[in-house]
Amino acid sequence: MAVLLIRLAEVDSTQAFLRRNAHLGFCAAVADRQIEGRGRQGNRWESAPGAGLWLSAALPPPADVAPGILLQRAMAAAARILDPEGKHLGLKWPNDLVAWRDGRLVKLGGILGEQSGTRLILGLGVNLFSAPHLPERAIPPACLKDLGLACPDPAALAIPILHAWNNLEQDSQVLFRWPDAGVPIRWEDGQGTCLGWERDGRLKVTTADGIRRLSAGDVSGLN
Repeated sequence: MAVLLIRLAEVDSTQAFLRRNAHLGFCAAVADRQIEGRGRQGNRWESAPGAGLWLSAALPPPADVAPGILLQRAMAAAARILDPEGKHLGLKWPNDLVAWRDGRLVKLGGILGEQSGTRLILGLGVNLFSAPHLPERAIPPACLKDLGLACPDPAALAIPILHAWNNLEQDSQVLFRWPDAGVPIRWEDGQGTCLGWERDGRLKVTTADGIRRLSAGDVSGLN
């Protein structure tokens, strides 16, 4: 399905723009700058002018795709467009875009999803040319330019990503998924060892109290 792409010079957030303009139907918006970009769990997302890809799309919800796996598939599809040779980018559970740099995991992007009437609104933020300086983060920000990846115009990147998002019934493979089985991790209310990513998108972990399956949250390494 062809999707109308609207380019905005500045907006509060592309996600909010599509939410309040339901009359536009199925479409997408890409912005040069967001002044109120947000990430998972309500965190502020730095969206400086010309620094990255700030994209939201209102699409028909894909059939028979579990909610927990939907954003993982959408981010994996975007990763294949951003890193066509599959040499750099991976996923950090539940759905962050990450890479290894100098032996350390760094974050390049995040994704949100929400149901609005009959539309699924996906919101993607990726640092292309620069990233905010946040050294206190367990997994600090980075940008595609740091990795030596090509950074086309955001609107040019948006078009193939939107095409891929129209086929989320199919999974896309990425270079790696972190944490892998055997990695010791912590999250908001516990710690344990990763046993693997479940088919429904949850993270299976073993703890001192037994096996748990995490549905959401922020995980980081114990080391």
